[in-house]
Amino acid sequence: MSEIRKDYVKNKWVSISSNLTLKPKDFPIMKVETSSAPAGFCPFCEGNEAATPPEILAFRKGKEEPDSGGWLVRTIPNKFSAFALAGELEEKHIGLYRFCNGLGKHEVIIETPQHDTDFHELALERMEMIVSTFKMRYNALAQDERIKYIQIYKNRGLFAGASLAHSHSQIIGFPFKPGENDGLPQYYKDQGRCLICAILQQEQDSNQRIIHEGKYFVALCPYASRFAYETWIVPKRHTEHFGRLTEAEEKELAWFCKKLSMAIVHSLDNPSYNFIINTAPVNSLYEPGYHWYMEFTPRMLVAAGVEVATGVYINPVAPEDAAPILRESWDR
Repeated sequence: MSEIRKDYVKNKWVSISSNLTLKPKDFPIMKVETSSAPAGFCPFCEGNEAATPPEILAFRKGKEEPDSGGWLVRTIPNKFSAFALAGELEEKHIGLYRFCNGLGKHEVIIETPQHDTDFHELALERMEMIVSTFKMRYNALAQDERIKYIQIYKNRGLFAGASLAHSHSQIIGFPFKPGENDGLPQYYKDQGRCLICAILQQEQDSNQRIIHEGKYFVALCPYASRFAYETWIVPKRHTEHFGRLTEAEEKELAWFCKKLSMAIVHSLDNPSYNFIINTAPVNSLYEPGYHWYMEFTPRMLVAAGVEVATGVYINPVAPEDAAPILRESWDR
């Protein structure tokens, strides 16, 4: 019989199939198609730098000029952004309706010059550059008082929302705080302790859903997983802001990202997936209880009517069954 579990972080209910686990081969969605060459012109490939807005930051092989070849990881403004960091936030009303101007910042991190190299295939040194880029851009955006929340994310594959096949991730600075993690300050207010720290302690005690534990991080399938094979990377050190990563944590997080992305691609038959970094708001009234963490969500199924109508997720793979499958691939 299935169980309905409470996700206190997102403040949602999740239906977990505890008696019938779908194996990766049982899912109907086709795997991500990879190609050794772009189907058409790709602005993210090395040599096409003039087709993008001027770069913001880049790791380079040597002392090459900005917006030229020789880069390893490159950050640029999103050319088609709905946001612009100009002026101040202005809120208006028309009758019942409320709206504001599109204040914000949207950037793209191009993770490799090569079109045919996927995220999980990147060398560990390159992965470390990407994590360092995330941290540097997070801290740079946080300096602007108009930005209240910083979202780092990746869309891999069509069913995860990717519009370009060339491996890249994105970062958005919002002028408001989204409410997806409001369960964290609420739990602290009710219980007087950090919810993520409490989850981590219980998972370490039970060891049912842990995939791998390192010196600084733990990879686990959360108890109330919204998505099949959903996995979190959780820092052991209570840290509210992603931008406060130490250098040692950066290196281990890069290794965790490589290992987990490889496990997802290899054990789940090359699915689309998202990763997102959840962190505390910035430039806002302090609320205790936040603890940053990273989610990897394979997109094995599209959202159905019940998710759209009620916000109740239906997960056909219990995290207790997902963790051993991902652990086996991780340990290879």
